[in-house]
Amino acid sequence: MENNDVSRSLKTRHLSMIALGGSIGTGLFVASGSSISTAGPGGALIAYVAIGIMVYFLMTSLGEMATYMPVSGSFATYATKFIDPAFGFALGWNYWFNWAITLAVDLSTISLVVKYWFPSWTSWKISLTFMIILLVINFISVSSFGETEYWLSSIKVLAVIIFLIVGVLSILGILGNQNFVGLTNYSYKKAPFVGGIPAILSVFVVAGFSFQGTELIGITAGESATPEKSIPKAIKQVFWRILLFYILSIAVIGALIPYTSPNLLGSGAGDIAISPFTIVFKKVGIPLAAGVMNAVILTSVISAANSGLYAASRMLWSMSKQGMAPKAFAKTNGRGVPVFSLLLTALVGAIALFTSLYGDSFYELLVAASGLTGFIAWLGIAFSHYRFRKAYLYKGYDLDDLRYKAKWFPFGPILAIVLGIIIILGQDVRSMVNFNIGRLLISYSGLIILFVCWLYYKIRYKTKFLKLEDIDVKHEQKHNHY
Repeated sequence: MENNDVSRSLKTRHLSMIALGGSIGTGLFVASGSSISTAGPGGALIAYVAIGIMVYFLMTSLGEMATYMPVSGSFATYATKFIDPAFGFALGWNYWFNWAITLAVDLSTISLVVKYWFPSWTSWKISLTFMIILLVINFISVSSFGETEYWLSSIKVLAVIIFLIVGVLSILGILGNQNFVGLTNYSYKKAPFVGGIPAILSVFVVAGFSFQGTELIGITAGESATPEKSIPKAIKQVFWRILLFYILSIAVIGALIPYTSPNLLGSGAGDIAISPFTIVFKKVGIPLAAGVMNAVILTSVISAANSGLYAASRMLWSMSKQGMAPKAFAKTNGRGVPVFSLLLTALVGAIALFTSLYGDSFYELLVAASGLTGFIAWLGIAFSHYRFRKAYLYKGYDLDDLRYKAKWFPFGPILAIVLGIIIILGQDVRSMVNFNIGRLLISYSGLIILFVCWLYYKIRYKTKFLKLEDIDVKHEQKHNHY
């Protein structure tokens, strides 16, 4: 008898730490500096607070659906059940493609970071070695993925906590060789707001990318041992994580480093020496500050690649279970790992990675195409929740029966939808103004891929946008088209 089920063996501590460390990466450790230099400390804070609020509501929306119906590859399943199977199909394949390409980007970043210590090592050999290690971790069991992610996330969380303590003590003049700094950098020259609304909007995009990964809690729901307990606990931590890790970190960096500092302009993942965290640690006199932060950033990128491999394989497995991908991808081994889904994801990631080694512009196109997918997934989550709640009430069910209720409905999902559309359309405003067709096609290629997938499924299977009376909020539907 063939096995098509995943294993429900992720513990509460796994899910909590995945939720806690999911979005802590190079977006915080490196790109936060470029956000402050672009919009000033005040502008960066406004952008991160706005996106933080949006992400919090998104997670409560996802939490309500995931506790009610815990499935791997949840966004595609929810979109299929509550909006339109064609949209679910497009969302699922788009999300899988995004993580497969992101896996390649993370693997090439890992080689950059490792070469900080070993500059003579060959890039592709470093990337391939880490690909094999991650593949083995994910092959063993979902518990080995969860345990690896738990410890990698723990390192990131600890690094941010140490940074915040060191940063606050530096602001007060207790640490380092400087006197009381206070908030003088918030009124330095044009600070706190630099570049006005256009600059803040451009940081919205950066902040959005930084927070991507928080939706992983929806993917892990299907393999949680106790989703009704684990998911609400993890969701509740999202608000505090956003407040503590992102908002406070941006506030501390803005206070200690003036927005005019040329060191803040680095946003490349290999630019360890000019990570704002490194600059602050150096100011305080922590020995080997760059080396220490390099190690932290390495764990972040390995964590991102590990999560990417996991998320993509589970999305492909879920799509196959719904009949939206070939049946082979639904097969799992004795430990509940979707082997073929995992192998295809790793293979696509490896092919994309090797195109980059030959300087192929095709690689840049792939990265650009995958860039919007996280935001598209967020839109899908918000809209799915809006439709789920409407159908749930329409069918006469009691809200008190839900194990977890999203607060402030319908304000939460509507805010997330509006901000999501603004971010997606604001990806490349400059090319819109200059009407650069070539650049626009690259910047918005993620939307084009989504539309093509949706149109293909819509024409082939003649699906319709579901009316409230046709939405089944109780039983999973299957579409066995393969």
